[in-house]
Amino acid sequence: MQNNTGGDKLLDVNLILNKVQIDEKMCVADFGCGASGHFVFPTAKIVGSTGKVYAVDILKTVLETIERRKKLENFENVISVWSNLEVFGAAKIESGSIDVALLINTLYQSHKRANILREAIRTVKKGGKVVVIEWKNISIPFGPPIKKRVNVENLKTGGAKLGLKLEEEFNAGPYHYGLIFSKL
Repeated sequence: MQNNTGGDKLLDVNLILNKVQIDEKMCVADFGCGASGHFVFPTAKIVGSTGKVYAVDILKTVLETIERRKKLENFENVISVWSNLEVFGAAKIESGSIDVALLINTLYQSHKRANILREAIRTVKKGGKVVVIEWKNISIPFGPPIKKRVNVENLKTGGAKLGLKLEEEFNAGPYHYGLIFSKL
C-alpha cells in the first residue's frame, strides 16, 4: 500500500518555494516548522550563507531535532526559535525583518488563527510576503477533519483585514491550496 501522508507526495517543496520566489540573501521564517524541517532546510539551501531561515515552533522537541540536523549538515543560516505563535510579539524575531513568512499546515491546528497570522505579519517587512498553505476543504481519508480545516474565503477576508493584499491563489498539491499575500 502506498503511503500518501508524507513529504513531497502531499506538498512539492520546490514548486512552492519557486512559486514564492525565495532567493539568495533572503530572510525567511517557517512558523510551525515541524520536526522534519520539510521547508526549513530546502529554504536554507536557496537563501545561502548570506540569508537566514528562522525555524519557529512551540514544541521544544521539534526544535531539538532541527538543531541536530542543522549541526549534522552544517546549516549555519538556520536559527531555531521557540515560540507560542498565538501570542503577539512572542517570537524572538525583530518586527519588519523578514522577507517571507511561511505558514504551512499551521493554521488548522489552532482556534486562534488570526493571532498566528498577526504574529507572522508582524515579522514581515513592508512589501514582504506571507505564504499560507492549508488543506483543501475536501473529503479525503487522511489529514485533519474537515471542520478543523481553514476556509480559503475566510482566510482571504481575514488577511485583507490584517493589512495583507492577496497576490496569488494557487494549487499547492492535490490536497492543499496556497495563498501568497504581500504586506501593505
